[in-house]
Amino acid sequence: MKTIAQLLAILVLMMTGVHSVTAQDRPDPNKPQGENLEVPEGWEVRLDRPSEEVIIGSNPDSSDIYFVNMTPGWHITTGPAGIFYHPANTASANYSISTELHLFDPGDRNREAFGLFWGGKDLQTEDQSYYYFLIRNTGEFLIKKRMGSETELIQEWTSSDVIKVFNEDTEGSSVQNQMSVTVQEDRITFMINEEEVASISSEGMENEGVFGLRVNHSINLHVSDLALMGE
Repeated sequence: MKTIAQLLAILVLMMTGVHSVTAQDRPDPNKPQGENLEVPEGWEVRLDRPSEEVIIGSNPDSSDIYFVNMTPGWHITTGPAGIFYHPANTASANYSISTELHLFDPGDRNREAFGLFWGGKDLQTEDQSYYYFLIRNTGEFLIKKRMGSETELIQEWTSSDVIKVFNEDTEGSSVQNQMSVTVQEDRITFMINEEEVASISSEGMENEGVFGLRVNHSINLHVSDLALMGE
């Protein structure tokens, strides 16, 4: 039986036309959002330098950014850098987000980074803000905050032996890394391939909001999983 407080909350949601996000609303890496090998329906892309001339499409020969459902997960090949997210992917309180990323041969672009973002707010406005946790094929990771067009360094580029890099010894066409960010009441923990690489105080940080993927310039990446746990 619902309490009076719960009934009042439901009434407010009905009156405002707002509904809470459920697991069913969030994109499933095993189910295409729309057609497989087409641009995922319901997803948003925010470029670092927005331009109406940038084509986001499913034809790799005519698109500036190739972004498609490719179950399990999604495939992203960037020209310009940006963030990729579904508005239903939101998190609050104590939670953990994780992703599994497969990097294809970066050529001479080993310093271009990719990974997770969280705490996203106003992502389609000039006041956008979010935190991000990235790796690059130099075997390093980074933690920063974006506020509008400005960024703030939280953890500078740091080497870690747990990061798998693409090189001449790589077997197959790609190299896989798992990344996660765990937000708790007083700390945030960062993991790569199930190994902790950093832990910081969460004091003063606004971790509630949208989470998703950040991919820098000219990266060929398959994302086989993007998950939320423990909210």
